[in-house]
Amino acid sequence: MWRALLAAVGVALILSPSASAQSDDVVLLADSVLVQEGGDKLIATGNVEALSGGMRMTAATVIYDRATNTLDIQGPIRITDPEGNILTATQAELDQGFQNGLLDSARFVLDEQLQIASARAARVDGRYTAMSQIAATSCQVCGSDDPPLWAIRASRVVHDAEERQIYFDDAQLRVLGVPVFYIPHMRLPDPTLKRARGFLIPELKTSSLLGFGIKLPYFIPIGDHADLTLTPYLSSITRTLELRYRQAFRTGDLKINGAVSRDTLLDDDLRGLLFAEGAFSLPRDFRLTFDIEAVTDDAYLNDYNNDFKKDRLDSAITLSRTKRDSFFSTGAIHYESLTDGENNATQPTIIGNLRYSRRFFPKRVGGEVRLGFDLHGHYRYSDLDIDSSDSDNVVDGRDVARANLDLSWRDRWTLPGGLRAGAVAKVSVDRFLVRQDAVAEGDYTEVTPAGSLELRWPWTRTDQNGARVLLEPVAQVGWIGGERTGVPNDESTRVEFDEGNLLSLSRFPVADRRERGLIGAAGLRWMREDPDGWRAALTVGRVWREDLDGDVSRSSGLDSETSDWLVSGQFSHTTGIQLLARGLYDMVDSRFTKAEMRANLNRERYALGASYILLTTDAAEDRADAQSQWRLNARYNVDRHWTATSNTRYDIAEGQFLHAGLGAEYRNECVVVDFSVSRSFASSSNLNPSTDFGLTVALTGFSTGGSGKEYRRSCNQ
Repeated sequence: MWRALLAAVGVALILSPSASAQSDDVVLLADSVLVQEGGDKLIATGNVEALSGGMRMTAATVIYDRATNTLDIQGPIRITDPEGNILTATQAELDQGFQNGLLDSARFVLDEQLQIASARAARVDGRYTAMSQIAATSCQVCGSDDPPLWAIRASRVVHDAEERQIYFDDAQLRVLGVPVFYIPHMRLPDPTLKRARGFLIPELKTSSLLGFGIKLPYFIPIGDHADLTLTPYLSSITRTLELRYRQAFRTGDLKINGAVSRDTLLDDDLRGLLFAEGAFSLPRDFRLTFDIEAVTDDAYLNDYNNDFKKDRLDSAITLSRTKRDSFFSTGAIHYESLTDGENNATQPTIIGNLRYSRRFFPKRVGGEVRLGFDLHGHYRYSDLDIDSSDSDNVVDGRDVARANLDLSWRDRWTLPGGLRAGAVAKVSVDRFLVRQDAVAEGDYTEVTPAGSLELRWPWTRTDQNGARVLLEPVAQVGWIGGERTGVPNDESTRVEFDEGNLLSLSRFPVADRRERGLIGAAGLRWMREDPDGWRAALTVGRVWREDLDGDVSRSSGLDSETSDWLVSGQFSHTTGIQLLARGLYDMVDSRFTKAEMRANLNRERYALGASYILLTTDAAEDRADAQSQWRLNARYNVDRHWTATSNTRYDIAEGQFLHAGLGAEYRNECVVVDFSVSRSFASSSNLNPSTDFGLTVALTGFSTGGSGKEYRRSCNQ
């Protein structure tokens, strides 16, 4: 040990040309060091290790010639650069800093993934590694009799360490040793480069509407903070160019997606889409968000099975600021329905909103004072009144604007026995302007005083096994004064009754409708947290009112003096089980008028998800038929390499599938193959049923194909 240490110190002094040339210094460790007479040659043998400028080399023998400043190295040789790339060889001639030289029987390993074997390699300026007669692959190579799944053979390869690019000459792709593709010149990014200009993974697609085609994305980095991806999509039916532009700013980000198509589905008409979104932080804690959604025709998203597939487009811009005691938001939104049977001229299309709220904590009276102001307007393109003389009387051009001012005081107290009490006093002033309505056109003002008293009695205990249990009965009595004027119900046509508004003075979603008269509510909340890792909760409740409210729908559960029973429950377990269910149960008809359920099971080997929704017929909500649908999705890891997925949506009421899809993925250390098939059973007259097949094959080891290091295997596996 002492001999090796002294040898290392002596070698370091000999190999250092001057005290100031520290960047070129080489530290050499070896079992034995021999300096020939005159000091021109140094021979190190036995476990030789050399360090220079972040480079590390191990070898059997190193001969340093001081006159030529070169190293004659005998293998096995292993050189590791600061990025972790490995270069091995049987013999080499290098300069002192390993920057230039030749290596025999070289093997280059990039990021522990891509390996390039060559008969001879040359190091140039520490930046380039040029190799001849190469074979490159990221697959595990287990001898000449067992060819890798894929390999690239080339006459010459150059790796640029600075640009992190690999250049191939006379490249030939082989699958299981069989040549399948040839290209004279090719450039690929090495696995350490995350943003490289060039082609990404192609995708083969087969569609019953668009035929067989291929997508070939091309990625263009624009500086460090922006990029553009252009994706030509070619088939016998369509010529499409998709684009995605992304840019990160110091205060926000922007993303734009677009597509332009010319196909034979619409007589070679030009079709396309534009989707954009952005979010920016502004001075004084303001935040600006916006999104744009537009298509040339209603069927485009369905025909191209686009990732942005939806039934209603919304383009919006919002300016907001949130602070501890105040909130401000203003914005505008434009809706466009793509659903058959909905006329955009009669739908509220352009909507503007402004909202401001602030809270105060007066010391003299205690509690909390809240001040809120809403300004809203929505506009329909139709210029006919709702009750105009048109023959079918379906055109509705009513436009509405409203201003709502709310002032409230609230406080809570703890009474003897742990009883919690709360009180709310509130007054609201609402102003409405209604236009293009032959019956209700005019200006309306409503003043609504209201107040409520709330009681909660939480009971908690801890079982002998450490489980924590909460049982909390809740009750509320409230009164809402004032009278409802002739303002049409244009916004509160869909009322949801759930555990979030069980104790509320109004369950209408917006202020064009408010509940009136004397109301009461009662409920019971139960929750248990078990030390075995599961948690369960259950809430039941009901609402009573003095008078019927004709502006609530049948399926809301609030259309009588006594509401339906609200039942809500949830369950979760550390094993990955999650359950959530909610419904409104009608005791008179002994059935649920509205229900939803979600269930998830997430395990390492598999995952299952299911959701169910039930909506009964309701003319007030334009629902002539009941809706009852299941949505299912699943994932199963067949083994370490194979993963299967499925998803489906089934309409129980109609007795038909709406969508179904299957997928399979194979992944190992050197390739990813993804296959998918989906079927959309369109029931709308402006949409066509379609079946789509997709296939992508990615070679891992390059930055475009991702990493396969976690799937690395040995030859005996």
